[in-house]
Amino acid sequence: MDEEEADLTIGARLERTNALLERVLAEVARTPSTHAIFVDAGYVYAAAGRLVAGTEDRRAFDLDAEGLIEALIDKARTLFADSRLLRVYWYDGARRRIHTAEQQSIAELPDVKVRLGNLNANNQQKGVDSLIRSDLESLARHRAISDAALVGGDEDLVSAVEAAQGYGARVHLWGIEAPGGRNQAEPLLWEVDSRRTLELDFCRPYVTRRAVLAQEAGDAPRPTREDVRFVGAQVAATWLSARGRDSLHELLPGHPYLPPATDQELLVEAEGLLHHSLRGHHDLRRALRDGFWDHLHSQY
Repeated sequence: MDEEEADLTIGARLERTNALLERVLAEVARTPSTHAIFVDAGYVYAAAGRLVAGTEDRRAFDLDAEGLIEALIDKARTLFADSRLLRVYWYDGARRRIHTAEQQSIAELPDVKVRLGNLNANNQQKGVDSLIRSDLESLARHRAISDAALVGGDEDLVSAVEAAQGYGARVHLWGIEAPGGRNQAEPLLWEVDSRRTLELDFCRPYVTRRAVLAQEAGDAPRPTREDVRFVGAQVAATWLSARGRDSLHELLPGHPYLPPATDQELLVEAEGLLHHSLRGHHDLRRALRDGFWDHLHSQY
């Protein structure tokens, strides 16, 4: 092969390589960004309980985990507008890593993965931070996520943040407002790519002192799914009458999900009509939304 033929061969190879690179870059450009939400439940219970109910004792209040998770998903959808959600990771502790009834209900939620560490004799979580690090690092290493929203405050999470950032992921720390101080470690605040605070107004709808709920629950027997579904339709009729069909058009593209504010309004109105708390009853919450959507679709 003479020099001219060799140049032609090299030129053809370069053209094929450039064409391949262009296809790869085009494919990358079409691939949407992906985010995931990592929630340290121990931190959430302690910080939200202190902020809203004035106590960190889980026995003193109920946390509407389903409503809170939906609100976090909605916030992430706003902040990462050009990104899709991979899933929400919910990290909590349990004796011998056996799910409690509440943790089972959370695990049944769509797009939610419950990961359990152990609880020691003092009801302290053990192994949760290592689970968060493992998931964050693995997802970042495999390019499964481009952004991670981390809801937590423990200094031990610094290594998880560094591991994810080492593979190119951006980590955004979300904290719960701390009355009179901080509830997140400074080294963690220094390492993340951005910080955001979930304030009292954001958290208040999802935390209720248990003494109040116990009184409500004693006022009437547990309603059936059919009862709750009917009440959901009742609330939808009132909602539609007050807001008009334009508001209906805004809701329909989000089916089967409701904006957190609308979902919380539906819950409060339904509990008032039923004289019974639906917090923690995920099957009844789903029936309530089904009834709400049934009426809206019948009017569309």
